Amino acid sequence: MNVVTKTITLGDGRSITIETGKLAKQADGAVMVRMGNTMLLATVCAAADAVPGTDFMPLSVDYKEKFASNGRFPGGFTRREGRASDYEILVSRLVDRALRPLFPDDFHAETFVNVTLYSADGVDMPDALAGLAASAALAVSDIPFNGPISEVRVARIDGKFVVNPTFAQLEDADMDIIVAATLDNIMMVEGEMKEVSEEDLLNAMKVAHEAIKEHCRVQLELSEAVGKLQKRAYCHEENDEELKQDVWAKTYDKVYKVATACDSNKHSRAENFAAVKQEYIDTLDPETLEQKQGLIDRYYHAVEKEAMRRSILDEGKRLDGRKTTEIRPIWSEVGYLPGPHGSAIFTRGETQSLTSVTLGTKNDEKIIDEALIQGKERFLLHYNFPPFSTGEARPSRGTGRREIGHGNLAFRALKPMIPEDYPYVVRVVSDILESNGSSSMATVCAGTLALMDAGVQIKKPVSGIAMGLISENKGKNYAVLSDILGDEDHLGDMDFKVTGTKDGITATQMDIKVDGLSYEILETALKQAKEGRMHILGKIQETLAAPRPDLKPHAPRIVVMFIPKEMIGAVIGPGGKIIQNMQAETGAIISIEEIGDQGRVEIAANNKDAIDSAIAKIKGIVAIPEVGETYKAKVKSIMPYGAFVEFMPGKEGLLHISELEWRRIETMEQSGLKEGDMVDVKLLDIDEKTGKFKLSKRALTPRPSKEEKGE
Repeated sequence: MNVVTKTITLGDGRSITIETGKLAKQADGAVMVRMGNTMLLATVCAAADAVPGTDFMPLSVDYKEKFASNGRFPGGFTRREGRASDYEILVSRLVDRALRPLFPDDFHAETFVNVTLYSADGVDMPDALAGLAASAALAVSDIPFNGPISEVRVARIDGKFVVNPTFAQLEDADMDIIVAATLDNIMMVEGEMKEVSEEDLLNAMKVAHEAIKEHCRVQLELSEAVGKLQKRAYCHEENDEELKQDVWAKTYDKVYKVATACDSNKHSRAENFAAVKQEYIDTLDPETLEQKQGLIDRYYHAVEKEAMRRSILDEGKRLDGRKTTEIRPIWSEVGYLPGPHGSAIFTRGETQSLTSVTLGTKNDEKIIDEALIQGKERFLLHYNFPPFSTGEARPSRGTGRREIGHGNLAFRALKPMIPEDYPYVVRVVSDILESNGSSSMATVCAGTLALMDAGVQIKKPVSGIAMGLISENKGKNYAVLSDILGDEDHLGDMDFKVTGTKDGITATQMDIKVDGLSYEILETALKQAKEGRMHILGKIQETLAAPRPDLKPHAPRIVVMFIPKEMIGAVIGPGGKIIQNMQAETGAIISIEEIGDQGRVEIAANNKDAIDSAIAKIKGIVAIPEVGETYKAKVKSIMPYGAFVEFMPGKEGLLHISELEWRRIETMEQSGLKEGDMVDVKLLDIDEKTGKFKLSKRALTPRPSKEEKGE
C-alpha cells in the first residue's frame, strides 16, 4: 500500500492533511482531507468514454454529511440518511461551480465527484474543505482537469479577516464568504455580509486567494508524488474543419446583423437567429444534414457567441440595444394578492417575480436537524422557477438544485434586514412568472416590497443586480454589463450578482468562466453594480418608500411577554393541561421557550380580546400569592372535609369546612356550596415545606359576639 500524505500549514497553527492511497483505491482518484477531527473523503470517477452525441460536460457533484460523523442518529422513521438536505445541495453547488469551468471544453465523459463527511466535532466547518477535497481527488486521478483549485471561507471578525474560522468564531462575523480559485484566478465567490463596502469585499477575496495559492501548490506536489501530472488521452469530439469554415462563412455576417439590430424582444430575436441557422440548413442535402447535425449545432452556437461578443466589444451594442450600464425598464406593484399578509410584483424587462409574505407564530418555525447544525429558523424564503417562465413546454418536477441555490442567495440578501427581536415567523415565496436575466435578483427586489407591504419593519430596503462581462486577451479588452440578459449570461465570461442596501452589500454570488480576470475588472464591476443597485432601489421606493405602519387586518397579532424561568412549568401545567385549556378558552395560540433566566411567552390571535384574555390568565398564573390578600375563587370540587378552590389561575387550595363560617358546620351539604360557585377567600398562610395554601372564607366576615351566638 503506497500511502502519500501532504500537509498544508495554516497561519494560526492549525494544519490540513491530504492523504491518498489508503481508501477507495478503485476510484479514479480518492483522498481523505483532515483538519482537526474533521475528515472528508472525496472520490472522483469518470467514464472511459463519452456517450455518443454528448456536447456538454456531464458532471455530477454530491456532498453528503454522515450523522455518525458527529455521533448522532438521523431523524425520521428509518433512522438513516435520506435525500440530500438543502444545506448539502448548497455545498454541492459551491464545489460544482468551481470545478465545472476547468474541465477541458472537449471533455464529455460522465464524471462523478462525491465528497462525504465521515468525522467532525462541530469545531471546524467542513463546507470550506469540500472544494479542496474534490480538487485533490482530481489531482491524484488521470482525469483531465485544468486545476487544481481550492475553496476557503473568509470571515471578518472584529475588523480582521480570518481564513476558515470555526463555528464559534463565525458567530461574531460581519462578513462570511466562500471563495474558490486556481493558483492564478478567482473562480467563484458566494456569501453574506452586514452592509459592507465594495472595497471590503474585494480585500476579503484577496485574502482568500493568498490562502488558496498554498493549497494549490500542495496539490501539485501531491499529483507529482503519485505520478498523475500526465492525464489520460481522450477524443470526445469529432470535427469537420471544412464544415466549420462553411458555417462561419455563410452565417456569421447574418448573425452579426441580428446581434447588432438591437431587438429588445427576446422571442423575435431568437426567431431571427434561428432563421439564419435554418437558412443554412436548407442549403444542405438530407444525408449531410443527418450526419452532421450535431456539428452544425455546435459550430453555429460558436458563431452566435462570437457575434454577440464582437457586437459589444467593437460597437458597444448589446442584444437589446442598451448601453453597458443601462438597466431595463422596471415596474412594480404591492398589495396585488388579497389573501397573503403581503405581496408584490416586480418586473424588470422580461423578468418578473410575484412574491408573497406570510406571517406566522413560533409553531411555524423551520426545524433544522443536520449532522452538525441543529436549531430553528424564523425567516424562510422559497424560490420557484416554473418552466412556463421561459416559455418551455415541460412539466415541473419539484424543487431543483438551481431553485435551492437561487433562493438561498435571496434569503441571505434579505435576512439581515429582519429585526432581531421580530416576534413573527416570516415566509417569503417568490414565483418567477417570466425570466430573461437574473430572477434571483428580481426575488430580492420583490421580497423587499412584499415585506414592506406586509408591515414587516425591515431595517432598510434591499435591491439586487446581476452583472456580466465580455472580455478578450486575458482581460485587456473588456466590457462590464449591468442587468444582464439570459443570453449575455450564457455567452459571457462572468455572472456576478450583488445585493445590498443604500449603505452596503448584504450578499453576493459570482461565477467566473474565463482566465485572467484582474482585480481591476472586479473593482469596476463592483462599482458599476453599486450604481445599478442604487437605481433599482430608487424604483422600489417609488412604489413603496417604507414599511406600512401596521399589519394587514387578517394577519395574526402577536404579543411577547417574559415571565420568571421558574414559572414556565406553572403556565404549561402537568402534561400541558393548563396552557391547552387557556388556548381553548381564549382562542389564542400560546408558546413558551426558555431564554437565559427568563421564559419568553408568545401569544398570537386574530383579535385583541383573545390576546388580552390570554395575557390576563398568564399574569394570574405567574403572580405570586400573598398572605393576607383576598381572592375570588372558583369551587373545583367538594369533599367531606371542605372544598378545593382555584383562587388564582393554576393555583388551588383547600377551603376547610372549619373555615367556611364562624358557626359550626357538620357537613358540606349544610354549607350550600357546589362545584362552579364563586366565593371570596382570604389567604391565611403558605406552608413552607409543602407549599400548600391555607384559605378562609369566614375570615372575611366579622366574628360574631357571644350575644350574637346566643351564649
